[in-house]
Amino acid sequence: MRPIYIVAFTTVLVQGCHMGSRVVASLLAISLGANAFEVGALISVYSVFPLLLGVYSGRISDRLGPRLPMVIGTAVIAVGLLLPYLVTTLPVLYVSCMLVGTGFVFFNVSNQTLGGALGTPAERTHNFATLGLGYSAGHLVGPVTAGYAIEHLGHAHGYLIFAVLALVPTAVFAFDKRFGIRPSEAPRKHGNTFALLKLPLLRRAVIVSGLITTGWDLYGFYVPIYGHSIGLSASTIGNILGAFAVATFLVRAVVARLTRRFGIEPVLRAAALMAAALFVPFALVEYVPALFALSFGIGLTLGCSQPLTLNLAYNHSPAGRAGEVTGLRLTINNITHVGVPVASGALAAVLGVAPVFWTCAALLVTSGYLSRTPD
Repeated sequence: MRPIYIVAFTTVLVQGCHMGSRVVASLLAISLGANAFEVGALISVYSVFPLLLGVYSGRISDRLGPRLPMVIGTAVIAVGLLLPYLVTTLPVLYVSCMLVGTGFVFFNVSNQTLGGALGTPAERTHNFATLGLGYSAGHLVGPVTAGYAIEHLGHAHGYLIFAVLALVPTAVFAFDKRFGIRPSEAPRKHGNTFALLKLPLLRRAVIVSGLITTGWDLYGFYVPIYGHSIGLSASTIGNILGAFAVATFLVRAVVARLTRRFGIEPVLRAAALMAAALFVPFALVEYVPALFALSFGIGLTLGCSQPLTLNLAYNHSPAGRAGEVTGLRLTINNITHVGVPVASGALAAVLGVAPVFWTCAALLVTSGYLSRTPD
């Protein structure tokens, strides 16, 4: 089997554990008496250490290659997922989210760098699209598994299931020597990482990535809260999120053809603007089939964003600094991950969930404007 397909399979498992644990954490926190603001603070903890360690993890990946950071990252994720199974309290949930977020940034930066390093530049779009399929499948597997696990086994056993799944990628990367590679060009000494943002095309790619990822992140965070508020079961909430994941999988299967015909920036712009239009009515709808349809539509429109922003950022990276740029991109993303859930949680606690979805729409409109084709 080609290495990129093995990487995509492990991505399914790690992304599934990451997204599934968010659903379990949100619903478990609510069951323990947490309000919307407290749940927002909990989800923000996922991004605190990724914010601090994103650039560092990229430099580690450039220096040592992706294999070791991926082994350590997935092992830390497994430990973080095991803790709430052993001790089910709100403080332990905060520690769990911190460990899962920390492990995920080391895995994720190296995973994306590896996707660009495998094969030739001509194969890069295919590799990132394949990697994107893995992330999409993880978005499906995680929430759906979480929903049914909570409903039939309870929150704690949901965490146990994800902890076991996280150990599979740990074993793969520990024992498969094909992934013991380095980037094609050796890293060189450099100055401040944030000086990379002086490069106009790279700066815009990073900003657009942050805005789109914020909309994606808030969607995954607030669907469980909104679903719970209107009386939906955990499995129904998981399936609504699963519809989003199915759509992202489908659109990523054709994203390479779309970009060959229309170009990367026009596809990103259209996706962001259409997603904004679908976010507006979401929190005003309680009819479950309509929620499935909206979720599927949002998945179609946002599903192409990750491989395209990855491709743009990788292509505009200076030689030998692809991992560092990936870490910078994820650091910028995590700045929004930390601040936005807390701010939106406070907003939701006062005004309800609908304004949060409308804020997402505004962010996506902004990203659509920035995604216009360069002059």
